Amino acid sequence: MTTRIHPVLGVFAALVFLFLLAPLVIIVGASLSDTSYLTFPPQGLTLRWFANIFEISAFRNTAITSFQVAILGTALSLLMGIPAAYALNRYRVELPKWLSTLFVLPILVPEIVFGFSLLKSITIGFGLPVYPSLILGHALLVLPYSVRVVGASLAAFDFSVEEAAISLGCPPLKTFMTVVLPNIRAGVIAAFILAFITSINDVSISVFLTGPGISTLPIQILAHMEQFFDPTIASVSVLLMLVTVGVMAIVEATLGLTFLTK
Repeated sequence: MTTRIHPVLGVFAALVFLFLLAPLVIIVGASLSDTSYLTFPPQGLTLRWFANIFEISAFRNTAITSFQVAILGTALSLLMGIPAAYALNRYRVELPKWLSTLFVLPILVPEIVFGFSLLKSITIGFGLPVYPSLILGHALLVLPYSVRVVGASLAAFDFSVEEAAISLGCPPLKTFMTVVLPNIRAGVIAAFILAFITSINDVSISVFLTGPGISTLPIQILAHMEQFFDPTIASVSVLLMLVTVGVMAIVEATLGLTFLTK
């Protein structure tokens, strides 16, 4: 027996898809326009604005910095988040319930306020250079993803398996690396993807923590828009979208997207 979809529900679903896809279609169309200014629909088609990205040294340098900061910041957040998520789930009875709330504060606090507080505490208070401050700031920004996503995987893990391995003589650290971590790898990968995408597209935190000679790609995009209004900006945005799609394609090709739901 087949179930027919109500026409109103179908129209509503189509409107939702249109709402989500329309901005992406406009950006892609504007990036291919043969005019010297942003316009949609495109007036002719060209790829010269994509080539213009690689001709501007500021875009090349900031893109490298953004990838470095996103990878290092995400890795640092996982180094902090995985043990925290493990403790919150393994000792959930002994630890106070409000402790888990502390790890979501970077999401609850407005990013501008959070970025300014990082500037005062990390860069000015501790006197750290700009680059380490930027990495640490991004690590703290994406830390909630590491704790929450990995914690969701640990919530479904049977810790009696870990206890059995320890009772058989396996050291606790080796037990965690060989028993616990392989069982939560889906959560670790999902946390890395979410944290990486959030970090590489961040503006509010980066604008406070960048300095002379060190900037990120989103900040450079804003700086470019202050002087120019050409389709180069749209082309950079398309490349950032392709990076996101590429990351998901790699996960699908190697593990499968359904792997992340296990």
